[in-house]
Amino acid sequence: MMNGVEKTNGEDLATEEQLITPWTVSVASGYTLLRDPRHNKGLAFTENERDAHYLRGLLPPALMTQELQEKKLMHNLRQYEVPLQRYMAMMDLQERNERLFYKLLIDNVEELLPVVYTPTVGEACQKYGSIFRRPQGLYISLKEKGKILEVLKNWPESNIQVIVVTDGERILGLGDLGCQGMGIPVGKLSLYTALGGLRPSACLPVTIDVGTNNEKLLNDEFYIGLRQRRATGQEYAELLEEFMTAVKKNYGEKVLVQFEDFANHNAFELLEKYSPTHLVFNDDIQGTASVVLAGLLAALKLVGGALADHRFLFLGAGEAGTGIAELIALEISKQTKAPLEETRKKIWLVDSKGLIVSSRKESLQHFKKPWAHDHEPVKGLLDAVKAIKPTVLIGSSGVGKTFTKEVVEAMASINEKPLILALSNPTSQSECTAEEAYTWSKGRAIFASGSPFDPVEYNRKVFVPGQANNAYIFPGFGLGLIMSGAIRVHDDMLLAASEALAAQVKQENFDKGLIYPPFSNIRNISANIAAKVAAKAYELGLASRLPRPKDLVKYAESCMYSPIYRSYR
Repeated sequence: MMNGVEKTNGEDLATEEQLITPWTVSVASGYTLLRDPRHNKGLAFTENERDAHYLRGLLPPALMTQELQEKKLMHNLRQYEVPLQRYMAMMDLQERNERLFYKLLIDNVEELLPVVYTPTVGEACQKYGSIFRRPQGLYISLKEKGKILEVLKNWPESNIQVIVVTDGERILGLGDLGCQGMGIPVGKLSLYTALGGLRPSACLPVTIDVGTNNEKLLNDEFYIGLRQRRATGQEYAELLEEFMTAVKKNYGEKVLVQFEDFANHNAFELLEKYSPTHLVFNDDIQGTASVVLAGLLAALKLVGGALADHRFLFLGAGEAGTGIAELIALEISKQTKAPLEETRKKIWLVDSKGLIVSSRKESLQHFKKPWAHDHEPVKGLLDAVKAIKPTVLIGSSGVGKTFTKEVVEAMASINEKPLILALSNPTSQSECTAEEAYTWSKGRAIFASGSPFDPVEYNRKVFVPGQANNAYIFPGFGLGLIMSGAIRVHDDMLLAASEALAAQVKQENFDKGLIYPPFSNIRNISANIAAKVAAKAYELGLASRLPRPKDLVKYAESCMYSPIYRSYR
């Protein structure tokens, strides 16, 4: 079947039992087969396969099951003290044995997610030049201007369904890492496969290198990117335009392009410019917003009231802050039928200059303007908390230690159960730690963060902090778009994804103070999100895969890539 999700060599769940032929360009055998990560099984090749594929003598005589290989590798990984070593070991495995890499990641998602993604991926990007072994993904730099379509054709796969692209200007909370930002698209796409079930061969990581303004990198002899200041303005816009045009020309209308870790000004402009003509999604603006909204919808069961009854205060008015604020306003507007202009007034933002108020309107960047409400100027966050009296405090500033003891205590004096979300990544940039939130609020806060924190014991009660991790949303969201053949992303799909995630939080999670479901069940969660997103695509007339499958959850599950080894003829 070639309906946009499955592929003829059957990498999805439905075909696990079928015998397959390990094609590369010709049938891979012998030494080549062991060097091909997609087909290599290491010691799991059976006696018959060793005979049929010229592997005798190239492997030690022992036979191992995939489960035993997994057990051995997890044991080895746990021996490493340093997270970066675990990251490198996982990347080596991905280049050696693709199915085993995904089997490990899927079966041990809670343990390995922080290794292949935030926080460890941040450190990996900072040191990408020195740990760089074999290139992953496509590098498109200013040198390739005018030739981007040819460069895309150099990639060995032609059937691409999702592209994650960065220009490396704002990697997590770490700033401009230039070409070394490639760690982010690579990491994100491994999660698309592990958590959302897209097949690895359908995923393409891309880094657009227009230079870097990071002096340290420009002076580093091991830097792998262009040694020049960042191109801006027309030169930048033309390169991106050529890229977006080439992508559509080469992969068609239904390829999903996810923008990742672009600087604020470019992120908003690119999303605005390409949303009407391409299937585009910005995870920092829309993915973060969707996962936070899901947490808030779930938290209502703990704090009571409807979303419209709450007041929200943000620290940070960049991509994440304004993206989350807009989605909350949309959801309230959808629930209460009030116009967006009205519902935005329940949401206040603080940036580096203080509370965003209407007297500052002239000097504000365009994406901050909708949030400038009538109020006298307020300088710091603490004063803003006292003035606005929010029920929900959300940090998306990229600056650590900004939710101080005074701020948390003020929140706790205003609210019986203050809702505090410290979203900035990696852990070092988190606005406060889980322990601080619980201790300073005397165990009353409902807390979630962007990077993971361990459970906290306070007054003989154990609190489990939730993680507002985009990995809850984007894999299922992407799968929903792809399996319905969606041609555009609509805000209602983001709301559908949030509602679907919130619905997955069970009573036993709430009892621990959790506002997100456990990651161990992520594939099931992703299938449910995909089904709701696809249903919305069909409802809005944006889906091109017809007829609509009867049971969308079952269909989503049947489309998912399975990492179980195949048997070779």
